[in-house]
Amino acid sequence: METLITLESFVRSAQASSFSAAARRLGLSPAAVSQNVARLEAKLGVRLFQRSTRGLTLTEAGERFLREVTDGLDTLQAALANVSLAAGQPSGVLKVSMSPGLGRGYLVPMLKDFLTRYPGIVPDWHLDNRPVDLINEGFDAAIGGGFELPSGLAARELARAHIIAVASPSYLADRTPPEEPADLRHHDGILLRPPGTGRIRAWLLRNRAGEQVFAEIPPRIILSDPDALVQCALMGFGITFVTVMDALPYLRNGTLVRVLPAWHADIGPISLYYAGHRQLPAKTRAFVDYVIDAFRRQDLAKLFSAV
Repeated sequence: METLITLESFVRSAQASSFSAAARRLGLSPAAVSQNVARLEAKLGVRLFQRSTRGLTLTEAGERFLREVTDGLDTLQAALANVSLAAGQPSGVLKVSMSPGLGRGYLVPMLKDFLTRYPGIVPDWHLDNRPVDLINEGFDAAIGGGFELPSGLAARELARAHIIAVASPSYLADRTPPEEPADLRHHDGILLRPPGTGRIRAWLLRNRAGEQVFAEIPPRIILSDPDALVQCALMGFGITFVTVMDALPYLRNGTLVRVLPAWHADIGPISLYYAGHRQLPAKTRAFVDYVIDAFRRQDLAKLFSAV
């Protein structure tokens, strides 16, 4: 096990070009990771890294060793994680990233049933509106959209992310609801400025006839968080554009209504991302299978659709 720890310290440090980043993934201190690598170098009798104030650079021997050891390390770790299958109980900390809306509204309510089935799993779920780096940040899985799919990762589409226009009944009470996207210019907009781009998001709406038009609405409020858009719409400040997934609870109870029901924007798939190798850890395989089945049983793909 000591050799396994030193090997993992080396591989994760090489992948991140940093002892500190590797330490965060491994749950160790940077000093411990550095010492593990130093012990490995002493045992091999070669220097694996050139160390500088700018970070770590693999030596020629280090590059060769990394190529030879990485696949074997992943296979060994998967085998160790799967030992629990013999008892029929996947176990371990399950680190997953998902958006706050998806997590609070749909995944967290599944926890009771999931943990009843798999009591040995400890969920470590990060509810965040950002695409994460599964490999370098040590996530077992992620659910969302907009992820790059580098070599070694797999993706299973769960649903489509459709954007719709919504407003509160109180806002529409003394206004004529828009019948066409062009009518939006006569209304107040609650608009999204994503932190990553700094630009107000412009939605390309489409209808079933295939027509497309950009939604143009004067800004009344500009926010950087989708949940805040919903809250301001509930308070009657104007019309906003959010995913069906985020709007669904409020559409069901009548506190929001859909406007321009013939129009929506499709911003891509909501997918489940995870390592693509066949020997997936038992805890991750259990989660992947459970989520795919839960989306099917609850017909969430249809519920999240705007058409």
